[in-house]
Amino acid sequence: MKFVTSILNRRAFAALAAASMLAGVMHSAPVSAADATIPIIVKDTTSFYWQIVLAGARKAGKDLGVDVPELGAQAETDVNGQISILENAVAGNPAAVVIAPTEAKALGKPIDEAATKVKIIGIDSGADSKAFTSFLTTDNIQGGRVAADGLAAAIGEANGGKVEGDVALITALPGAGSLEQRAQGFKEQLAAKYPGLKLIADKYADGQATTGLNIATDLITANPNLKGIFASNLIMAQGVGQAIAENSLAGKVGLVGFDSDEKLIKFLNDGVISALVVQDPYRMGYDGIKTALAASKGEKVEANVDTGANLVTKANMKDPKIDALLNPKLD
Repeated sequence: MKFVTSILNRRAFAALAAASMLAGVMHSAPVSAADATIPIIVKDTTSFYWQIVLAGARKAGKDLGVDVPELGAQAETDVNGQISILENAVAGNPAAVVIAPTEAKALGKPIDEAATKVKIIGIDSGADSKAFTSFLTTDNIQGGRVAADGLAAAIGEANGGKVEGDVALITALPGAGSLEQRAQGFKEQLAAKYPGLKLIADKYADGQATTGLNIATDLITANPNLKGIFASNLIMAQGVGQAIAENSLAGKVGLVGFDSDEKLIKFLNDGVISALVVQDPYRMGYDGIKTALAASKGEKVEANVDTGANLVTKANMKDPKIDALLNPKLD
């Protein structure tokens, strides 16, 4: 009887082991492009910058034969909304997910949890998570350094070569990884290269252009020696640009913005904005989907990819490479 029981136990164990191996194979089976759904979750679907990211992702979907749901909240301040979108996307069992986290700390745990079920590809902004399979972004610290160089050049041009005076930094929101890194790079570069420039204000807004306008107006009024402002994202650059224009300070107070749209390009043409630090959001969207598909197939992908940052001035904005960044195809 013991012998028979032993045989049955061995058979049961073998069957269980085979089932476990099959389940493991099924779980890790490579995904074909024809079957793949890869959602992309941006910070704000209404912003021109994020529309460029989505356009890149859409083109990648067409080129690679992947279904790419375009998801995101209606404002970068809607952190809880993005968390819910991520949870719902993962519940749909996609091949992978591409996400630009709205806020580093708040998105850390949700990304950790999502990554236990699916490959997560990060773009643009980081999160307090080590669970990204790959992360594609501008080197935002370097972007901040580029902005400091651009602002110093503008101040020197407006003041007979003297790079001195008070400058200010205006950040759209606290806690956003990319924005904090831009601020870090900007301040480090000022300290290292431009001793004549004094950072007299380091302000946070609430993500609204009107708030950026009001902060800049107050700074202009309170600081007659203000020579320059770095507005570290598109929305803040819109608001600060409006303040410069309304106070007739074009060419007198330098302004460097980050990213671009029609309004900022007009400000650049009109001399209201001295320079723009322009990323490659189209590439982020396209390569984000491409990387996610490769990862879902079990292919090796780069852990970190720098998608680049460029200083755009009125002098170089017509260069073919720069023009392509300023006027991306949104089809």
